Amino acid sequence: MLLPGQRIQPAAQPAPTGVIEAFHNVVTPHLSDNMSRHIGIKGLKRYNTTGKLVGTALTVKTRPGDNLFIYKALPLIKPGHVLVIDAQGDTNNAVIGELIKLYAQARGCVGFIVDGAIRDVSSFQDVPCYARDVTHCGPYKSGPGEINVPVSIGGQIIEPGDIIVGDEDGIVNFPQCHADELLRLAARHAAIEEEVKAEIASGNPSQSWLDKYL
Repeated sequence: MLLPGQRIQPAAQPAPTGVIEAFHNVVTPHLSDNMSRHIGIKGLKRYNTTGKLVGTALTVKTRPGDNLFIYKALPLIKPGHVLVIDAQGDTNNAVIGELIKLYAQARGCVGFIVDGAIRDVSSFQDVPCYARDVTHCGPYKSGPGEINVPVSIGGQIIEPGDIIVGDEDGIVNFPQCHADELLRLAARHAAIEEEVKAEIASGNPSQSWLDKYL
């Protein structure tokens, strides 16, 4: 058994299609609010201009500026996976670019999260991609790294197999076992907000959603 630092473990099974489809109708603030408002990834920028990210985490931990283990992870991708890369926040060298993006997509990858830098940024406009920064400098390929282990992305631990939801407001993740409850809570949250919107539209100077805090 390899010690931490060089482990390559099997990829988690992607979440069921029905669960993934359901989260396409849920915004990240409603998920965040129902996870006590302090769970989620922070500090990454969204580089796609369209599309929503919903999928299952396949995780990679790399040495800063090195993408050897990202290469090793590519054949493990199954349809529905999100490639989640902990590059330790380093932005001196891009760890993925257009070629990795195209190959990963061909294997069914639905998006990319990189706590590090990317390049060929224009090629990511049509696929969900969040990264810390962009640089023209390419990666080294000497390792070490790990695949399908817990990783830290923007201050948040992501486990292999976690469900990832990302939109224009940011990214959240959670274990698959919490999916049904979060869907229920998010639906209730959305219904409450619709009631508040209707109250605002009524023009009534007295607003119950404000008054309860005043």
